[in-house]
Amino acid sequence: MKRLAAYSIFAAAFLAAPGIAAAQDSSTGKVSFGKCQACHAVGPGAKNRLGPELNGLVGRRTGAAGGYQYSPAVKNAGFVWDGTSFAAFIANPRGKIPGNKMVFAGIKDETEIANLWAYLSHFNVDGSSK
Repeated sequence: MKRLAAYSIFAAAFLAAPGIAAAQDSSTGKVSFGKCQACHAVGPGAKNRLGPELNGLVGRRTGAAGGYQYSPAVKNAGFVWDGTSFAAFIANPRGKIPGNKMVFAGIKDETEIANLWAYLSHFNVDGSSK
């Protein structure tokens, strides 16, 4: 009986794990974006600042926001922004793209990164919400 109970608990935890990992909180990500908004803008009317605007980031190639002068390192990084590439970059911007001009130590907490990505992912290229 103990073995059956232990198996049931393990199975329930195993099946729930993907849902937990996928759960992201856009509203919490909006709070985290406060760390970014000194240099970046997102949403309706967003313009390039010290860093590029981040509307339509999902699926955009590195160095592709119009009207922003990227460093050669970012222009030539050669990847598309998705949850994985964003997480690696925001955790260690200089490690993911050596030679970029972003001065930010990074965010190390995986949950915070996932929430920030969830927030940024809600914006279309024109700044409207998806």
